[in-house]
Amino acid sequence: MNNMQYKLSDLIKNVDAVAIKGDPDCLISGVCTIQHSQPGHIAFLTNSLYRKYLAATQAAAVILLEADAASCPVNAVISKNPHYTYARIAAFFETQTPLAAGIHPSAVIGSECSIDPSAVIAANCVIGNKVKIAADVRIGPASAIGDEVEIGEATQIDARVSIYAKVKIGKRCRMLSGAVIGSDGFGFANQKGVWHKVPQLGRVIIGDDVDVGANTTIDRGAIEDTIIEDGVKLDNLIQVAHNVKIGAHTVIAGCVGIAGSSVIGKHCLIGGDSMIAGHVSIADQVILTGGTRVTKSIENAGIYSSGIIGAVSNQEFRKNNARFNRLENLMQRVKSLESEIKERKA
Repeated sequence: MNNMQYKLSDLIKNVDAVAIKGDPDCLISGVCTIQHSQPGHIAFLTNSLYRKYLAATQAAAVILLEADAASCPVNAVISKNPHYTYARIAAFFETQTPLAAGIHPSAVIGSECSIDPSAVIAANCVIGNKVKIAADVRIGPASAIGDEVEIGEATQIDARVSIYAKVKIGKRCRMLSGAVIGSDGFGFANQKGVWHKVPQLGRVIIGDDVDVGANTTIDRGAIEDTIIEDGVKLDNLIQVAHNVKIGAHTVIAGCVGIAGSSVIGKHCLIGGDSMIAGHVSIADQVILTGGTRVTKSIENAGIYSSGIIGAVSNQEFRKNNARFNRLENLMQRVKSLESEIKERKA
């Protein structure tokens, strides 16, 4: 447990565009929520639903917008982005078990590997041949790294992660337990009613500062590579199929399925349980609300939603969907008829 205390001024020293209202020498020993505040801790306020807790807060300080500063009875850290400021401050109180650099005796290391001396290879890991592991990489227990994998500086691979051959992972990434990177895509060719495996010859290329959640899978490309660009954040239980490309700084919530050869733009927000069909493109800065089904390309930035109440036969669904798309035209016709009836009655 972190028992350190920090001056409020020290916590924000490297955070841009923030100011302190109150005592900069106030000592902070931890973080807390605004609704369950604790003395000596710092809380944050971003959602107006929680503003009602501000007046009675027991926290030593609160991170908030300038508009809320006047209502804050304790020290305030005024920020244009309180959630981000909180993230930077909370990092002071994050604790990790220190690990000694080196390779555990139970790990199996292949031939012709290049492993930086500062890297940590935990117990029961299996490292293939010609693997390149850069400085400050941490590989958790029982993880398997295939042949010719490259892992960039300061990337953390948690326990029981499987990384298949020739995958390339950038710097400062995080792969949570159970993630599978570079498994075969779902490719089969039918000949006379029998399905035959299509070799998956591409790779997975992951940029810098990418997070991959627990039990998320990213398939290798069939011919070309599956590409995850810089800053992408993937939640747990996501399926990324072969040849998918996800643009930089896109965030995808849990239980999303992305079918093969789809392209998702930069700075997109994909809500949980959304499904994206194969071979579609999604523009930059698109938001899909939870449960959205994307069956054709989205060419313009904006917020998109879809849904259906209950499962019906595909034939009925297609009929209902066609009728729904004509609903606006039908409403205009009804309004026109209502106006005509009123005129006749007059």
